[in-house]
Amino acid sequence: MTGVGRQPSPLVKLRPAPFGADPAGARLDRILKSPNYKNGAFVNPVGARTGPGGDFFTSLPANLRKEARLSRKPARPVPLHPTTLADLAEPPASGLRLTWMGHSTVLAEIGGRRVLFDPVWGERCSPFSFAGPRRVHPTPVPLASLTGVDAVVISHDHYDHLDMPTIQALIRSDVLFAVPLGVGAHLEHWGVPPERLRELDWNESTEIAGLRLTATPARHFCGRGLRGRQQTLWASWAVTDGTHRIYHSGDTGYFPGFADIGAEHGPFDATMIQIGAYSEFWPDIHMTPAEGMQAHVDLSGGEPAGVMLPIHWGTFNLAQHAWSDPAEGTVAAARAVGAKIATPRVGAPFEPTDPQVDDWWWREVAVRPAGGWTAHPAAPSARRKPGDAVGALQAEDPIRLDGDADTGDKGDLEVARPQ
Repeated sequence: MTGVGRQPSPLVKLRPAPFGADPAGARLDRILKSPNYKNGAFVNPVGARTGPGGDFFTSLPANLRKEARLSRKPARPVPLHPTTLADLAEPPASGLRLTWMGHSTVLAEIGGRRVLFDPVWGERCSPFSFAGPRRVHPTPVPLASLTGVDAVVISHDHYDHLDMPTIQALIRSDVLFAVPLGVGAHLEHWGVPPERLRELDWNESTEIAGLRLTATPARHFCGRGLRGRQQTLWASWAVTDGTHRIYHSGDTGYFPGFADIGAEHGPFDATMIQIGAYSEFWPDIHMTPAEGMQAHVDLSGGEPAGVMLPIHWGTFNLAQHAWSDPAEGTVAAARAVGAKIATPRVGAPFEPTDPQVDDWWWREVAVRPAGGWTAHPAAPSARRKPGDAVGALQAEDPIRLDGDADTGDKGDLEVARPQ
């Protein structure tokens, strides 16, 4: 662990540019004074294991076999919304509209302003162009065509949330960047002028273009290099124009602090919640769909309110679960508590005030489960009672469709790739 106050090594200049830079100078002074920085590292609001244990590596050979990997990617090209830019040309009737661009990237139009969360337009979430998790679908629109963005919000510095080529492309506009404490070192290293950075600790706020953006706690970790020294902060974000309120979870494990965030910054018209790339091997730093739904309920004051948009799934293969599992699990969790969710196709704008139709589009392209698809009820079969946990509402065994699932060889299925 890095000693308190130690300056970055001179060898930092030899690191590849995508690795970013270590905080130094006044930025490092702020970090050392942060109440969330202890014993030489940023810490979580509650304890968390930040990596897999020995059981993960023991199970790795079996999970790397072709048959085990098959369901982790779509079997056919992912359907993209075809008219994203034309739709965005018209202002939202309600004053609030969200467009999921894939993974955790969301364009939020709120109060006549545009906020872009965790923009990643790169082909791989990796420091290298030749290795690392690759997109399973193209981006719905070219980044250069996405104009009028007032603020870019970064949740933390992992490669699937902070992409150097995307940031460098955004520098050409006059957009401002809101980032957690320490992350500004990476952006300055890549050419972002310091005056265009708003760098926040947890529970600090900034004003951009009439919007109030607040960095709120999350349970995760950071790191772009090889040492994982926890020298930059991770955060979730609350944004309001004074009328509408939205929340972006970034990456986080479940923790009791969601209720506090909701009480302080809600009620939220919409939440964007991480529900993918979860695993029993890292249960403290990513949420399952049921945990994500519980977070949404907590943010709503104990009863589901607003609309939940599931994020952090569908674009990169980052865990051992099936590609479609996060979406299926979110639908099941929503039905269990009577929550409203939006499951738009990539690039499809929606307004949280509008009715959210059931569009389970992933079933068109996913590898079908051996037991067939679950027949989710059209309306909630059980209502959450105060004090009930989401996981306790699995009252009935799921009904399966397509019981004659294909059991033949699927080795000839092609994974959808960007064109």
